[in-house]
Amino acid sequence: MDESPKRFERIVAILIQLQSKKVVRAQEIAYRFGVSIRTIYRDIRVLEAAGVPIFSEAGIGYSLIDGYKLPPVMFTREEASSFIAAEKLMEKFSDAELSKNYASATYKLKAVLKSADKDWLSGFDSKILMIAEKPPINAKIPNVLALLFDSVAEKKQLILDYQSVEADNSVKRTIEPLGIFHDNNHWYTIAFCHLRQSYRQFRTDRIQSIYKSDASFTREHEPLESFLKKEEQKYPTTKIRILVDKKIARHLDYEKKFHGFVSQKVMGDQVEMTFFNADPHYGFARWYLMYGDYAEIVEPETLKFQVLELMDKIKTKISAAQLD
Repeated sequence: MDESPKRFERIVAILIQLQSKKVVRAQEIAYRFGVSIRTIYRDIRVLEAAGVPIFSEAGIGYSLIDGYKLPPVMFTREEASSFIAAEKLMEKFSDAELSKNYASATYKLKAVLKSADKDWLSGFDSKILMIAEKPPINAKIPNVLALLFDSVAEKKQLILDYQSVEADNSVKRTIEPLGIFHDNNHWYTIAFCHLRQSYRQFRTDRIQSIYKSDASFTREHEPLESFLKKEEQKYPTTKIRILVDKKIARHLDYEKKFHGFVSQKVMGDQVEMTFFNADPHYGFARWYLMYGDYAEIVEPETLKFQVLELMDKIKTKISAAQLD
C-alpha cells in the first residue's frame, strides 16, 4: 500500500472535500486528484478505519454523517496569499455586498494564521493592485449580485424593474435565474421571464430595482453553461480567415475571443486566424479596422467590401469636418 506523504495529503484533502459538499461522488474526487476510482475507494476505507463517519450510497456518492466537524484547517501562506489576490478581484469585479462579505471571510482567514504568516501577508497585501476598470454596477443596488446568487441557490423568484437599451422606461419583470456570468466587462443573468414567457438575458447595470419573492421556481432549469451553448448554436455564423503580421498577432489574444476565434497557425511572418462570427459585416469589420494596416482578409469577399465601405464613410466625415 502507498503510504507516501503525497497519499497522506490526498486523504486529508478528501476529508476537507467531504465537508465542503453535502454529497461527493467518487468520480469527482478521482478527477480532482488525477487517480483511479479504485484508489479513491482505498482512501475512503482508510478514513473510515480512522473513525471518520462516512455514509455511502451506491450510485450516489459519499457524505459525512450530520454533526461531524473537522477541526479548524490551517492554511499555508501560499494558499492564504491566493485569498488576498482574490479579495482584490472581488473589490473590483463584484458589487458592494459581495465585496464586503468576501472581505469579512478574509479577516477570518487571517485570524487562524500563525504570527509569522500574518506578518508575511501584511507586506504582501499592499503590493497587489487591480488597475482594471470596474464593471458597471447600478450604484442604487449594491447587492444585485448577492440577490441573484441567493435566488439561484434557494430557487426563489426575483421581481425587478428592468430598462432595456432601446426602452425609455423600465418594465417590471418576474424572473427565475439560471445563473450569473461575466462577459466583456458586464455581469449578466440568464433567466426565465414570466412576462415574456421565455428565457431572456438581463444585464445587471440595467436593473433599476430588485427584490426577492416568496414564490418558488415554477420549473426545473437546465444548467447555465448548457443553455448558453445551445443559444450559440441557434445563430448562423460566417467563417472568416485573416492573415495578421506576427509582430502584432499577440496583441489580439484578449479581444479575438469576443469575435468567434477558433484557431490559428503560423505561416512565415504571418499568423492565419480563423473565426466563426455571427456579425461579420458590422462588429467584426469595425474591429478589423483597428489593426487592418497589419492584416489581410482571406475570406469572405463580402467582408472586404464592408471594410472598404466603412473606410469611405470615415473618409467622407473627415473631409467634411476639414471643410467646416
